[in-house]
Amino acid sequence: MRYAIVNNEKIVATKGAKGACPSCGSDLIAKCGELKVNHWSHQGNRNCDPWWENETEWHRAWKDNFVKEWQEVVHTDENSGEKHIADVKTNSDWVIEFQHSQISLEERNSRNNFYPKLIWVLDGTRRKRDKVAFHRLLDEFSIESDDPKFNAIIGQDDCRLIKEWHKSNALVFLDFKDEDELGRKTIWFLFPKIAENEAYLLSVLLDDFVDMHKMTVFDEFIENTISPFINKLAYKEKIKIEMGQSREREGKARMDMLLYGRRTL
Repeated sequence: MRYAIVNNEKIVATKGAKGACPSCGSDLIAKCGELKVNHWSHQGNRNCDPWWENETEWHRAWKDNFVKEWQEVVHTDENSGEKHIADVKTNSDWVIEFQHSQISLEERNSRNNFYPKLIWVLDGTRRKRDKVAFHRLLDEFSIESDDPKFNAIIGQDDCRLIKEWHKSNALVFLDFKDEDELGRKTIWFLFPKIAENEAYLLSVLLDDFVDMHKMTVFDEFIENTISPFINKLAYKEKIKIEMGQSREREGKARMDMLLYGRRTL
């Protein structure tokens, strides 16, 4: 972890320093070398939070977008007492988890259920083929969207990262280290899977994502931009399913009439 508690303050690791774990209170030792980013570690192989992963420069760069007080915040379940350290927890109680390494579906679902308001930011560059596949879909398999500010693609399973995270019941943003035409960093919001053969995405400036949290307006973004489009997609898919079922019933009726010489209701 990046911070330990020293004299009731959150302190970064420096060579030879000692501190306390913000979650369990046990002693931490500073690990400062050349192979990994400086960090605090429990003595031995012990780690009080099984969800914690070794951090990369990518993690640290994302965390640095937010104030120290929001980083590595202990979240406790009021009923069970279970505790985990969130990468970032905002003043609006949004927990942001920055995920670089592979994570099991079981652990992902556990985190989704543990944090009431959870956002995943995924490192889309960990596997080189993910970024290549993603942009190939955008370039070659885009379809017309009901709203021009949203991107729609087909064949989304060709991008492994989308296939793995499309059914998440938490918010998911993909970071492919992309930039817009003005050189501004962008990330992609992945809408939850609704249609079987389609995926919908929204390009968001990284600075806007951060500022929405700092200005505590991210909930408004979800309410005014994301939720209405999800509802629109869900209604469109419902109509499509009902039309398919109607055509299936009509086809069965025609077949019955051909086979039996009468229409079956």
